[in-house]
Amino acid sequence: MKIPMALTFHDQLGDTGRKTGFWLEDFAALHFVFRDGGAQITLASPRGGQPPIDPQSDLQENQRDAMSRFKKDREAQAAHSKTLKLADLKSEDFYTIFYVGGHGPMSDLVDSPDSIAPIEPFYNSGKPVAAVCHSPAVFHRVTCNGEPLVKGQTGHWLYQR
Repeated sequence: MKIPMALTFHDQLGDTGRKTGFWLEDFAALHFVFRDGGAQITLASPRGGQPPIDPQSDLQENQRDAMSRFKKDREAQAAHSKTLKLADLKSEDFYTIFYVGGHGPMSDLVDSPDSIAPIEPFYNSGKPVAAVCHSPAVFHRVTCNGEPLVKGQTGHWLYQR
């Protein structure tokens, strides 16, 4: 099973001067769940290359086992340093798509055509789509049969047909 994980490339939190990016635990925990389960992971971002980690997510008091594992895992580090461009993903090559959370996605994944484009073919072909933290906001511009994907949805959901 092949799964792309979409990561933000945005590194500034509005006009606050604070650094942001993707939330490390949101990435690391699911990355290892997928990989340990036998999935082949492809990391993708709007620009390709190495997306920023939100420094707040990497504070000592926020550390979790998966985050420590990521920092020691050469394979995961190498994948993080050279993400593909989201625009280059083809839904037929993958089982599902997962959007990693954090504050950064609110700036570059939510309204980006390159971010939204892969969701529609996944969902419309019956494949699951998933997001965590702030990233479910990417679904607000996605359509299914001409209707907003989130129309009539309430609460938490992963995928409903």
